[in-house]
Order: sequence, then C-alpha cells, then structure tokens
Amino acid sequence: MRLDALHDLVGLSRTRLETDALAEAGLAEAGRVLDEAAARQRLSARHTVVAIAGPTGSGKSTLFNALAGVPVSETGLRRPTTSAPIALSWSEGSAGLLDRLAVPGRLRRRPLAGGAADEDLQGLVLIDLPDHDSAVTGHRDQVDRVLGLVDAVIWVVDPEKYADAALHERYLRPLAGHAEVTFVVLNQIDRLGDEASDLVLDDLRRLLDEDGMALGEHGEPGATVLALSALTGEGVGELRELLGRFVTERTAPALRLSADVDAAAARLRPAYVSDGQTGLGERAREDFAARLAVAVGATAAGEAAERVWRRGAIRACGTPWLRLYRWYERLRAHGSTDPRLQAPLEDELTARQRVEQAVRVVADDASRGLPGPWAQAVREAAERGADGLPEALDELATSIGDPAARPPRPAWWPAAVLAQVLMTFLQIFGALWLVGQIVGVVEPGLLPPVLLMLGGIVGGPLVEWACAAAVKGPARRYGQEAERKLREAAAACGRARVLDPIGAELMRYREVRDQYVTVSGTRSGARVARLGGAGTRWGGTRPGARLR
Repeated sequence: MRLDALHDLVGLSRTRLETDALAEAGLAEAGRVLDEAAARQRLSARHTVVAIAGPTGSGKSTLFNALAGVPVSETGLRRPTTSAPIALSWSEGSAGLLDRLAVPGRLRRRPLAGGAADEDLQGLVLIDLPDHDSAVTGHRDQVDRVLGLVDAVIWVVDPEKYADAALHERYLRPLAGHAEVTFVVLNQIDRLGDEASDLVLDDLRRLLDEDGMALGEHGEPGATVLALSALTGEGVGELRELLGRFVTERTAPALRLSADVDAAAARLRPAYVSDGQTGLGERAREDFAARLAVAVGATAAGEAAERVWRRGAIRACGTPWLRLYRWYERLRAHGSTDPRLQAPLEDELTARQRVEQAVRVVADDASRGLPGPWAQAVREAAERGADGLPEALDELATSIGDPAARPPRPAWWPAAVLAQVLMTFLQIFGALWLVGQIVGVVEPGLLPPVLLMLGGIVGGPLVEWACAAAVKGPARRYGQEAERKLREAAAACGRARVLDPIGAELMRYREVRDQYVTVSGTRSGARVARLGGAGTRWGGTRPGARLR
C-alpha cells in the first residue's frame, strides 16, 4: 500500500516539484526505491539476503567461514583479503537474487552439508563484502552498491575500530532508519576480558544510540547488538540462532523496503509537509472580492445610481422653470447635455493596480505555510488568472450596463408629474387672467388671478419637495442593488479566473499530502517485535551480562 501511494505521489507531483532541486532529488530517490522494490518483489520471497560488512581486519571473512562451517572466504593478514563479494546460499532458488547483486558464478558457494544448524538457516543467502574502508576505490563502490540491494546487513567491528568515524558517519548514521534489518557484531572479544568486553559493548551501544539507530531490547524493534569471537566460536552459535529465526520470519525484505520508503519519505518531507494551517479561508475570499469591488468601482457606481435615480425623480416632478435653469447650468459647466464624463487615465491605472494588488494578496494568503514548490505553484496559478483580469472586469461592467442610465420609474411618478403640470397651468392661467384684465378683455378683479398664480408658484416647489422626500428610500435601495450586482459580478469573475485555479492547486496539494501521509504512515504488522514474544532479549552473548 505504501509503495502504491509512493508511486501515485511521484506521478501527481512530478510537474510541481521539477523546479525545486531538493524536491527533484527526493523524487529521484523515490523512483529508485520503487524500481528496487519492484525488482526485489519479482524475485524469491523464500530467501533472505544478508551481507557481512565491516572495516579492514575486523574478521568478516572469519565470521563468514564460521557461519558456513567450512572455509569459503579467504582469510589472512594480507589487506585487503576479500576483493569481491562472495555468496553463500543454504538452499536452491537464489540465482535471481545473486544475479541482481552481480555476484559471479565462480564466487557462489554452498555451506558444509548436514547438521541441524543448516536446517535452521534454510533460505539464507550470506554475502561476504570487501572492506568498506579499503584503499581500493572499486571495493568501496562494490560495498555501497550491494548494501543498497540486500535485505539485511551484519556490521562486524573489532575492539580497535568500533568507534571509527568513517563507519558511523558514512554508513550507520545514514542507515539508522534500517535498524530492524541491521546486526552490529563486536568481534574478537577473545582479545579482551569479560569486564573489558562489557565496557566496549556498552560504548558501542552508546555510539549507535548517538547515531540515531534504535536498539532492539526486550522484544522491541531495533538493531541487534552482540559480542562474539569468530576465531574461538564464542557467541557464533547465538548469532546462527538469531539468523535462523530472522530468516524463518521472512519479513526482512518487507522491513528493508519499508525502511527505504521511510528514508524516501523523510527526504521528501520538506516538499509536502506544511508549517501550519493551509488553504484559503472565507475571510481571504471575502477580502479578495472586496478589493475587486473597489477596483471596479462598485461603491461609486451604487452611489452614482442613487444620485441619478433621485435626480431623475426630481427632474420629472420639478417645476419647468427650475428644470430649464438646471439644464442651462449643466450646459454652461460641461458644454454638453450628457452628464457622464469619461474616466481619467489615472483612474484606470489606479484600478489596474488595485486588481494586481488584490491578486498578490490572495496568492500570498493561499500560499502561506505551504512547502516551497506548492507555494510557487499557487502563486503561478494566481498570476495566470490575473493576466487579463482588469480587461475582463471592464468588459463585465460594460455587459452589465450602466445602472444609472436607465433608472426605473415608480408608479406614483405620473401623478406627481400631473400635479406639477396642474401647478404650472394654474400659474399660466392666472397670468393670462391678469393680462386680460389689463387689456380690458376680462372684468377687473385682482384677487382671483393672484391667488391662482400664488397657488401654482407655491404648489410647484411643494410637489417637488414632496417627491424629493419620497424618493430617498427607493433611491438608496436602487443604488445598493446596483452596487450588489456589480460586486457579485466582479467576485464571480475573480473567482473563475483566480480563486478557482488557486483552489485547484490547493486540492492537488491536499491529494498529494494525503498520499504522503500514507507513504510515511506507521508500518504494518511487519514492524511488531520479531523473533519471539515480549520476553525475548536482543543483543547479548551471555544473558544478563552483555545486554543493556
């Protein structure tokens, strides 16, 4: 399941991480793990490949021969003694595994036949490696190559080189996550007394703990640490027993692959694990919509619509003389009867800058806390959406139309207009009446025509004032509706061009993060304490004496 998740993880995030060198290196390592896992799973699951590694003079080949029960690997004082990996297989069917390790046929051996111990080791393939600190570069390359392919490794150290910095810094520390498939053997204890052996073994365990390698104790998973003498045979039987139980479990390949996946996941962690809460909250979305509304001038458009609505009502219900005067004032002030003026260029530039700022702010909010490659992907998605957004908003405003250009007419407007016409008629009729009296056409009588004229003169402004008071509420609602429509349209445009692409990138990040959680999750039952129950103790040659 973890390997499948790692495969999906690499596929989903390849294009997003290709610009990040560290992430790309992590993906390359993950790809190598997948390839090696596929190769190992195609081969025999009945065999467990264990390599014996260590520094020069530690006695690897002597231990190799002791486990085989017959001299197989050359031993001696000449260094380096082992120049190529030698394989020892206790059962048939391991040819494919040895081909994968590139062990030539002439260096493949079988142990001494017979004995119950051989039955216990059925399925074991033991590899004697050259010295990891050999002066020959090719030997070190062979060690590194084989260690990346075997299921488990036995590190053999001696009382003189157990604290060698090259061993700990180059191998044990980087492979600390592979503790469950690691044996660390302190060889040549025949050169030490019991008390000195205990002290050296304790110091070795301390160094391993500093390397970050878990030590198996009381049935807990971790590295096996023990002391022995390959020359005298002290402790070799215990190692054979532990290896037999280790091979019988047949969990080493899965444990090794799981440790490799852990290492790949740890290397990829900076590319997938965020620093905190990620995503785009509702507040950030609302702030983005508000910024776009300011850029498109939604508030100003609503206020203009309200003013135009009120102005239209007052004009329709105003006195003819006042309407004529206002027309003259507009003509003198603007030189045109069209009250709408073209927006200055500075206003257009300011609007574009506000749109760009709104996109930058929402991109920063969305990418905050994300790992570097995914934060960059979010910002790039926002930038792609911002390209052409100001023009899209302009087209949107044009398509919606100017709400101030065609204000609606309430049902009471005709009555108000009729009342204003009546007031005007009274003024004209009274004036004609007075003129008729002056020229002698009508009988004299000053009071009636004067009263008619005064009624029309006073009634006209009263009708206009009443209409102005009546239109305040409807005009405000009309302006708010115009502002709301423009705000919603601008928000929808910004959501489609910017927020949705950002959301798609965040969704992809959540998908790969879920896959990463699966990749780096707790191992399955293979991680439980192996080789016995809770009372099993690991790492000692004599119960109670060498185990801490």
